[in-house]
Amino acid sequence: MSPIRVLVVEDSLTVLRRLVEVLHADPGIEVVGEASDGKTAIQVASELKPDIITLDMMLPIMTGVAVTEYIMAHFPTPILIVSSSTNRGELFRTYDALAAGAVDVLDKPKGDEPDGQWEAKFLAAVKLVSRIKVITHPRMRMGALGRSPDPLAPAPVAVTGRAASGTTEVVAIGASTGGPAAVIDVLRAIPADFPLPILLVLHIGEPFGLGFADWLDGQTAHRVKYARHGEMLGTKGRVIMAPVDKHMVVEGGVIHLNREAERFSCRPSVDVLFESVAREFGNCSAAALLTGMGRDGASGLLDIRRAGGFTIAQDEASSVVYGMPREAAMIGAAEKILPLSEVGPTLASLASAPSGRRTR
Repeated sequence: MSPIRVLVVEDSLTVLRRLVEVLHADPGIEVVGEASDGKTAIQVASELKPDIITLDMMLPIMTGVAVTEYIMAHFPTPILIVSSSTNRGELFRTYDALAAGAVDVLDKPKGDEPDGQWEAKFLAAVKLVSRIKVITHPRMRMGALGRSPDPLAPAPVAVTGRAASGTTEVVAIGASTGGPAAVIDVLRAIPADFPLPILLVLHIGEPFGLGFADWLDGQTAHRVKYARHGEMLGTKGRVIMAPVDKHMVVEGGVIHLNREAERFSCRPSVDVLFESVAREFGNCSAAALLTGMGRDGASGLLDIRRAGGFTIAQDEASSVVYGMPREAAMIGAAEKILPLSEVGPTLASLASAPSGRRTR
């Protein structure tokens, strides 16, 4: 088997040497190039066509975000962000890069980790990310990331069957790898005056998940906030996101947070949220399971469908990783399997479903 070919992009010579040393120690990995600024990174990546790029966010000449946007638009390559999370500005740049198509993120070594712990995480992340077949992000050619969405949102897609037979009261969304960009696309296709609460679980761990809701709040017309234990669910298109390392459930119209056992190594878990939505709202619920690695969310989506709710799984062609939605499709949890471009408009159409509460 050929070794994994890695391009390391890092402006700190000390950190660069550390990353290269760790990679060289694994016989299944070959460091084919190094770059210390964004412009050189693009040139080297274009010439060498590596299997994966490890990328810092704070680079001279061109930032890590600009590098990600260019690469994902012109010659898509799996990107693992290896960055610091010490300030809000760098966190937001990391989110921008994830939305532009970077696959995953890993914190830089701090020097106080147990021997071999960070190195093992780094090597595992490189091997995992290198296997992902990334997709082109054509909108990056136009520099669309971070700008106000086009006021001419896609026209709603008519929903037939159970979803059009009565009132939907809540929408739940779950995503993982590739999720930041997918969630933005979905929310931008839902009008700002959408009258239903939107519950969101996205797999993004500490320390990088701490400011994600604040960043997402600025990407669309919807208000986004982390859930607070004991708050009322609310309405009118507000997006309530599960905080880092806490499950989110709905019971009696109230949001509850807990640190119960992980599901498929995930906390927050999409399954935990979807199961509570099925119990609480039954056939007055709708849910979408988007791109992501693993199987979290599939069984919860099936619970919602069995309760009479409307369920969507993202299709393979538009998914960065067709893992979670694939599991949902395989067990019959998805009433509709849709490309990402149709998920938001389809959810938006639920607000105009005929009035009259459906039987739970």
